[in-house]
Amino acid sequence: MPVKHDIENKVYHVEVLTPKQSTEDLDGDLKKFSEKYTQVIEAGYVACITDNPMGHLSFQATDIIPELGLPAKPGQLSVHLNTFHTRDDLHKILDTCASLGVKDVLVVSGDGNERLPKLAPASIGLTCNSVTAVELVAYIRKTYPGIFSLGVAFNPYEPMDHEMEKLHRKIDAGAEFICTQPVLGRDERVLGLVPFGLPVFVECWMSKKLHLLSECVGYTIPEDTPYDPMGNLRELQGVYKGCGLYLAMLGMKTQFPLLKGYWT
Repeated sequence: MPVKHDIENKVYHVEVLTPKQSTEDLDGDLKKFSEKYTQVIEAGYVACITDNPMGHLSFQATDIIPELGLPAKPGQLSVHLNTFHTRDDLHKILDTCASLGVKDVLVVSGDGNERLPKLAPASIGLTCNSVTAVELVAYIRKTYPGIFSLGVAFNPYEPMDHEMEKLHRKIDAGAEFICTQPVLGRDERVLGLVPFGLPVFVECWMSKKLHLLSECVGYTIPEDTPYDPMGNLRELQGVYKGCGLYLAMLGMKTQFPLLKGYWT
């Protein structure tokens, strides 16, 4: 079963980035990761570890967490996994997740670059042109039966007929929870996910730099657009009752301490 959002325990899902492999201060970045990860876990929230976000080659959660001796508490760790891996690396990541007791895996197509190999369909026994999140979910479900609760992404800014058809295929492949792209206030397209009967995690963009979402939403957001992340978080909590909140770009010094008292 997927780890559902526990409204009574007021659990947030907090995005935590691993250090980029190009970093010039690996020790310093590892220390920052460890501190942020520990804060999230000790607060009782869920740490969500990204997989080469925006195509930037980064260290894997399955490398960093064991190396640093960090706890992988059941129900408090969610690992992202995209399609830019070789089959061997894919299995290495999943095998390590299983050995750590990680249950939640968010499967996304992901962004690639010239250093990130696209998962070859033939390597996992497929004859399609490319592996998307649909095929990857089905492959993990078949290869690791009963081991993981698999989640998938939902983008309300894509043409809805196409996005909903794709979501149906992801669920048919074995997806058990849904995580949205960043949402600003009430969005009927997100509310339309309720009939699926699966746990839904609504992403709240916690950076004041709203213009960084321009590519995601499909239109240009001026850099000087005012935005109150904490205000949006409060609104999302009111609109999407019973859903989880996925916090991206959370400020650990300024915003994190406010979370404890932000539920009504």
